[in-house]
This record gives sequence, structure tokens and C-alpha cells, in this order.
Amino acid sequence: MVLFLLERLTPLPVDRAWRLLTDWPRHADVVPLTRVTVRPPAPTGAGTVFVARSGVGPLSFDDPMEVTVWQPPESGAPGKCRLVKHGRFVTGWAEIEVHPYGEDASRTVWREDLRVRWLPRLFDRPLAWTARRMFGRAMDGLLGDDGRPPR
Repeated sequence: MVLFLLERLTPLPVDRAWRLLTDWPRHADVVPLTRVTVRPPAPTGAGTVFVARSGVGPLSFDDPMEVTVWQPPESGAPGKCRLVKHGRFVTGWAEIEVHPYGEDASRTVWREDLRVRWLPRLFDRPLAWTARRMFGRAMDGLLGDDGRPPR
């Protein structure tokens, strides 16, 4: 089991940072060798399921996730989303929070409990290092607003 927390300050307003971080198909743009399918392809809310398929050919695996908490930011209150991972190989949960920071900026928090089945505890430290690096880069990429509207 690996538990980690990432925080970023961004000049993006809270609602924009929230939309960028919770645009599930866009995660495929920042995670190499991954594509994301949302079922059903409707606005996200509690009960939405999406699958991140990572890898190449027979070395691929599915990481199905379900949104169990969906509280978009509103009226100055932070936004919070909780995902539960229901994968065959990867399980755990993730929480994404977006808080107001100053007048027009935001502070984002990504908290995750990551478990890889059949991986001995001996690998927890390298897995933690890899996960922090990978999810940190994903978070930076998602928040790197390029001016495109979220999908």
C-alpha cells in the first residue's frame, strides 16, 4: 500500500482548475500509454465510472474507477471528488480537492491510496516514488492550462 499527497498552487480560478482536473478523458493526454473511457459519456457525478487503460498490447491493464463523491466548488467553498479504484491489479482510492487561494488562484490537493495486487511490500518505496512522480507530472500537465476548453 502506498499513501501519498500532492499539492499545487495554480493561478487558475477554482472552477477552471476543478474542470481541468476532473476532465477524465484529458488524463490520457498527460499519462503516457493511457487512454480513458467514461461510461456513460455524460456529465460527471457520483456513480460515474471510467476506465484508464494503460500499457501496450498484451502488456496493458484496465484501471476502472468510480466517482463516489462529487462536490464541485461553489460559492467560495472548495470542490471535492473521491474515486474508488475497482481494478483487478490496481485498487485503492483517490481524492481531488480544489480550494480557493487568494483572489483568483487555487490550491489543489491530490491524495491517493494505491495498492498493486501481488506486489510484495518490498516494492512499496519504489512504487511510492514512481507514483508521486507520475501523478505529480499528470497534475502539472492537467493544470497547465493551454487555453483549450475542457472536453
